[in-house]
Amino acid sequence: MVTNIGVGYADAWSNETMVIKGLNAANGLTPPRGTVRWGLGRELALAVLSRGDNVIATAHSMETLEVLQASHPDQCSVLQLDVTDTFDSLSAKAKAAVAVWGRVDVLVNNAGHGLMGTVEEAGAEGFMYIYKTNIYGVVNVTNTFLPYMRDRQSGTVVIVGSRSGWYTHYPVSPYNSSKAAIHAIADALTLELRPRAFAYLHNVIPGGHRTLAISNCRVATGKVPEYAKLRAVANEAFQITNGAENGDPKKAANAIVDVVRAEGVAEGRSLPDTLFTGSDALRDVRAKCRAVLETLDEWEDVAISIDVDQ
Repeated sequence: MVTNIGVGYADAWSNETMVIKGLNAANGLTPPRGTVRWGLGRELALAVLSRGDNVIATAHSMETLEVLQASHPDQCSVLQLDVTDTFDSLSAKAKAAVAVWGRVDVLVNNAGHGLMGTVEEAGAEGFMYIYKTNIYGVVNVTNTFLPYMRDRQSGTVVIVGSRSGWYTHYPVSPYNSSKAAIHAIADALTLELRPRAFAYLHNVIPGGHRTLAISNCRVATGKVPEYAKLRAVANEAFQITNGAENGDPKKAANAIVDVVRAEGVAEGRSLPDTLFTGSDALRDVRAKCRAVLETLDEWEDVAISIDVDQ
């Protein structure tokens, strides 16, 4: 498996290799209150290692990765990776990852950034900062590994999205839009890869998990006075939420690995293209679906009326 922690799986789902992207910790920040783990990427790596498979853990900073490797020297290899690098550079990293154990069976795209601010405050520069990691980084890293999976006629790609791609909320407009885009890209990859049967994709939509995601969010430098009250309310809500999220990243990681390996909670079930994790994800996605269906029903006559007369 490959993620921003890298882990890889094999054909028989034993001694597999997974690459996981996105394993950095808190950039010196104090973990929020409550039962908090450092992140979904780290928990994914630990879940894979606990099942006897191999992990190639990748991140922008090597400090967190070296601790993981030291505790699992025979199963875990680490690789510095900045998903915003050029495609040629990322291709070289993919080649190095494949060379470690001769193959990469699963790629997990978990790297991501958050940015607090409205559309107007973030501006195009803020959106590009988020998109370089959350969208273009995912596309580039995935595309560097697909040729190896095609050669072996085997592989799985996991893309970690967010309920925020369904449930748009202030003050993280750039992040919301990036996750909506990556969901659409994941859907496209599913359609493109399924007929060729050499690679399978799972789009994971987490709700709020007790990680350092909120603590690590940057804040848009632009400040529009008219948004001051809205910003204050939203910031207070974030402070209350930080460390009190519903989701347990360890449980989420184990569920994801179960689905990838078709065991545990996934044994004997038709595997999903999209996996939602967390009760808040279910709540918010269902609310969005209901709202869309209500609008469709209310305005159905108008929609139908523009069809060409037969």
